[in-house]
Amino acid sequence: MLGVFAAVLACALFGVLFFYGTLLAPLAGEELFAWRILISVPALALLLRVTGESTLVRAVWRRLLARPSMGLLLLASAGFLGVQLWLFTWAPLHVHALDVSLGYFLLPLVMICVGRFVFNERLSPLQRVAAGVAALGVAHAFIASEQAAWPTFLVAFGYPFYFSLRKKLGTNHLGGLFFDMVLMLPAALFIIAQHPQTLDVLATTPSLVGLVLGFGLTGIAALALFLWSTRAMSIGLFGLLTYFEPVFLVLVALILGERLTTSDLYTYGPIWVAIGILVVDGVRTLLHHHRTRLARPETGGAAR
Repeated sequence: MLGVFAAVLACALFGVLFFYGTLLAPLAGEELFAWRILISVPALALLLRVTGESTLVRAVWRRLLARPSMGLLLLASAGFLGVQLWLFTWAPLHVHALDVSLGYFLLPLVMICVGRFVFNERLSPLQRVAAGVAALGVAHAFIASEQAAWPTFLVAFGYPFYFSLRKKLGTNHLGGLFFDMVLMLPAALFIIAQHPQTLDVLATTPSLVGLVLGFGLTGIAALALFLWSTRAMSIGLFGLLTYFEPVFLVLVALILGERLTTSDLYTYGPIWVAIGILVVDGVRTLLHHHRTRLARPETGGAAR
């Protein structure tokens, strides 16, 4: 259950992050991406130190020294994550927010397929029902949108590749995320160097400095929880839980003044029903584990 809680909390923080970007004008999407990386590296290093998981970084480093070819896969991992982080900040500012949202609705179904056919994972009966109901909402979203743009497919297929690569590499932990962030640093520094006016804006607007710092810290907290949750559950269940993220993004849109149409309800309705089914399944699983733990001492006594 801790993995489920971490995944839902991460999705909520991503919703906060989506809203956060509207407070950071006049910074552009690529600048927000760069500052997010720049803040994330020391913040993640401190988190690793506090949690005692800095050994994970050394473990990855030793594996890299023993097998230098692993460096190419680490670069690929950082590259795929970097593209997703950039797209998340760039899309709302360039009229592609709906395309990205559609990608996040499609993403869980792709994750379920990856879990089933790549990692040979099984879904519970209720989880299969939830996946089928959610698929109805995603299908309606595609029909209503008439066409899917490149950001939709970049989100839907890029993230599953990223999570699968990290799982295969054995870097689906904070140490692996640290390597991703460090390898993205050159790109972040290059973007900042290309926008020297940003430093002038930050120097004359102390409140904006605090907001940018909060933006970076919120981002690293969301990512850390998100990636930790992948270790605590199957890829398929994790994929279903990612439906919480676009729901939180819709709530942010409502807060910002947007309204759902009747057509939107045919998309979000089935997905909300699927989330309700997941909650029921989670409660049933929790109660089953609790009853099993209570029954163990009695079984042990009978055996003696």
